[in-house]
Amino acid sequence: MSTTASNPRPAGQTLQLVLATWTFAITFWAWNLVGPLAARYTEELGLSASQKALLIATPVLVGAVGRIPVGALTDRFGGRKMLATLSFISIVPVLLVMIAGNAQSYGLLLVFGFLLGIPGTSFAAGIPFVNRWFAPNRRGFATGVFGAGMGGTALSSFFTPRFVSWFGYTTAHVIIAVALAATGALLLVLMRNPPAWEPNTEAVMPKLRIAAKLPVTWQMSFLYAVTFGGFVAFSTYLPTYLKDVYGFDLAGAGTRTAGFAIAAVVARPLGGILSDRWHPKPIVLVSLAGAAVMAVLIALKPVPEVPAGTEFVAMAFFLGLGSGGVFAWVALRSPAARVGSVTGVVGAAGGLGGYFPPLVMGATYDEADHSYTVGLILLCLTAVGAFLFALLGLKREAQTPAPAAPAAEPSGERGA
Repeated sequence: MSTTASNPRPAGQTLQLVLATWTFAITFWAWNLVGPLAARYTEELGLSASQKALLIATPVLVGAVGRIPVGALTDRFGGRKMLATLSFISIVPVLLVMIAGNAQSYGLLLVFGFLLGIPGTSFAAGIPFVNRWFAPNRRGFATGVFGAGMGGTALSSFFTPRFVSWFGYTTAHVIIAVALAATGALLLVLMRNPPAWEPNTEAVMPKLRIAAKLPVTWQMSFLYAVTFGGFVAFSTYLPTYLKDVYGFDLAGAGTRTAGFAIAAVVARPLGGILSDRWHPKPIVLVSLAGAAVMAVLIALKPVPEVPAGTEFVAMAFFLGLGSGGVFAWVALRSPAARVGSVTGVVGAAGGLGGYFPPLVMGATYDEADHSYTVGLILLCLTAVGAFLFALLGLKREAQTPAPAAPAAEPSGERGA
């Protein structure tokens, strides 16, 4: 039996959770540096809607796909080393994006924006780290708290345009780089791996091949691509949407996007808690139905601040609720020995789900009407398709959690 299992409250676990959550938040802030400033880049570089959408979506790609190798490296080197390393490495793309912006080079912004996806992989190191610090009956709470770190997108949306206004473009990026450096140093001093953690040198590819053969992997990947992917897409593209449709400036759009992200952050742990109480299926169904309805209402271009603000917050709430519900379903449906591998793939699918919608929104933007109606209707149809798939294609299992994996089982992730 692991130390964590025999002692549900090992000394220092609260500090470790706080450190991991903060690291998740500051790296997600760095990951979302481009989106809040997309309108600025568009004006300076004369970008088309499609070019702007590609710029916003590019960091999401690495942040999604990179989660799989980062999770595997965390199994081998531990969360302390990986989270500290990611904090330090993330400084480089932040400064490179700053250089590209000052040079007013769209090509360099795309290349360095691609590298900016690196901070978006931090969840894959944080989730197994947090899980191993807490007993099984408290891991829902722990991962819920850690998941609130995705509110780093809200911090970025609110503060990044203001930092640029207050301190200048260069200094704003330097501030984030310094925060990342301070975070990495703090982790090396205060963070430590869970008492029961041991390095795992097992080959990654065989585990992934086994996970790929399980139907649950692809079923949950599809649902998570819609729910968490929808959140990522909105949180990165919403500043541009609000400027194009409603004419808000960078600060105003950033403030409203921060409110959107906070609503999703609050709803995500609630989705997990309600799934534990009733079952993930009805929670996911409510999420998908709500997202479909909100997409139609938002497409009608409601007036700000009410009802438009209310509808965007409701959209965020439904997407956050579904994100929590899907991962509760992963834990319920996956074989105990394969939960880590399955959630690694599902988590990557969620990130990829956030990559394509901004491209679609940019390609379907009606500049004459200042409208994203086509993209929002496509979102509605996608949510309806996912709703029907979950309703008719997936049965409701008995609410009996799978047995806990042995202590030596290295992954234990529940995704983010």
